[in-house]
Amino acid sequence: MLTLLVVAFLAGLVAGISPCVLPVLPVVLAGWAPTGAEVEPTSGARRRRSIAIVAGLVLSFSLITALGSQILSALHLPDAVLHDLGIATLVLFGASLLIPQLEALLERPFARFARRGPAGSRSGFALGLGLGLVFVPCAGPVLATVAVLGARHKASVESVALSFAFGIGVAIPLLVIALAGDRIIERKKWLTNRGSTFRKIAGVALLLMAVAIATNLAAPLQRDLPGYTQALQNAIEGNHQTTAALRTLQGASNAGNLANCEITAANGFAPDLSHCGVAPEFTGITGWRNTKGNAPLTLASLRGHVVLVDFWTYTCINCQRTIPHVEGWYQRYQKDGLVVIGVAAPEFAFEKVPSNIAAGAKSLGITYPIAIDDNLATWSAYGNEYWPAEYLIDATGVIRHVDYGEGDYGTSEGFIRTLLQAAHLGVHLPPPTNLPDTTPTEALSPETYLGASRSAYLYNGTASTGTSTYALPSDVQSGFYGLGGTWTTSDEAITAGAGAALDLNFQAKDVYLVLSGHGTVTETLNGQPIGTVSVHGFPTLYTLVRAASVQNGLLHLAFTPGVSAFDFTFG
Repeated sequence: MLTLLVVAFLAGLVAGISPCVLPVLPVVLAGWAPTGAEVEPTSGARRRRSIAIVAGLVLSFSLITALGSQILSALHLPDAVLHDLGIATLVLFGASLLIPQLEALLERPFARFARRGPAGSRSGFALGLGLGLVFVPCAGPVLATVAVLGARHKASVESVALSFAFGIGVAIPLLVIALAGDRIIERKKWLTNRGSTFRKIAGVALLLMAVAIATNLAAPLQRDLPGYTQALQNAIEGNHQTTAALRTLQGASNAGNLANCEITAANGFAPDLSHCGVAPEFTGITGWRNTKGNAPLTLASLRGHVVLVDFWTYTCINCQRTIPHVEGWYQRYQKDGLVVIGVAAPEFAFEKVPSNIAAGAKSLGITYPIAIDDNLATWSAYGNEYWPAEYLIDATGVIRHVDYGEGDYGTSEGFIRTLLQAAHLGVHLPPPTNLPDTTPTEALSPETYLGASRSAYLYNGTASTGTSTYALPSDVQSGFYGLGGTWTTSDEAITAGAGAALDLNFQAKDVYLVLSGHGTVTETLNGQPIGTVSVHGFPTLYTLVRAASVQNGLLHLAFTPGVSAFDFTFG
């Protein structure tokens, strides 16, 4: 745990000098702005206020990262309420620097504690508390682990401590920047003597940053700046020792051995069978399909069989390209002792609906048993992070191979045959399957989520929940999409209104989009009409473009009202 605390602190230091801190820098630098009682603040007062702002940021950010999900759940509040509260705090303090009467009203609560220190420091601390609610630093494995534990309501003393260690690391560069700004002010006496003017400048800065954070205007700047801290972050957080320790903190079974195999799988295909520890039992499964009477299965009851556990979800294009091979192995080797369990692990809320899973499985031709892991309990027990992910278990219940993603099907099948022959000496296996490998080998556009919770490639407007009207941009940068007309945005999807349109600049051979509702999507590729997609019913994956080779294209989509779009994937 001590090692993880050091790693979290160093990761925070790196995050504090990364492009991700850009949205909060003007607020931190504005911290020297005097309060109403300090028209010409002393150097000590300015420094205390800067320190108070950063301290408030660290406290609120650390607690919300580790415990925010549990707090909101206990109070039955929506996820966005804390973010909105932080923006409201920035607006309130910005306005108070412009309106003296509002400032006097705002500082009245702090006057009761006048004996405990300057009012400016206390109001600065309150400003920092609000800033921490909207601060979103670059998240590496350490912060991601803390956030995942919090989201699963499994926060602990250790995860809270890691969150604070990370926050303290971030605070140091921010303090250095704030105090450096103070030194400049101290040396330029003409700045010090213009307190009232700079109070107004600071107020405008706070209001502008509140708008920028609320509308995500800073995202393009963060995105387009080079990731100069990425290599340093990987070296600190991506090493073997840290990864294994984080797996242990998440409670994954066989964390040491399994983590080693998962690290290898994440970095590339493992060429040999390994010993990755005893396979975790299925846990938290809410339903079964394709078993006798839909009765549950256990790994303990399958001793003597070779078991392939395949994590999948029905709208994942990578899963859809892999499933024919998994189904082929099941059909080929079932009589020789192979059992395949497809663990349906949802990426979207609609993938938790049993009827959707059943329809998706039927359309993909899945006949092997399916375990429905609605709450990602089995997913967490394995410490999995990918769709698709395959865990190959020998006849004694030990995981012998982990594979993420697509491809290398011949090697995987060879491992299955080896374990079957080891389990049943003298068994005569049929010839290997010979299905085509459709794994893309060229560089493709990244997976593109459209809902507010994970939107990263919207070229115009704001990826925030609610109904908005957009002006379709004249051009869209490669790898991004632009919206036109009226759209209603939720956490996971966008739903078309009047005049809804979308332009996608992509690099791929095939383009897929998860759609739901009832209506049509009319397609134009590079200015030429290519057809209309009829959308009907529950969310599923639709093929929009299928070409002979990878191309750079501009896809224009016109939606009828009521059609919802979730996620672009590419092949």
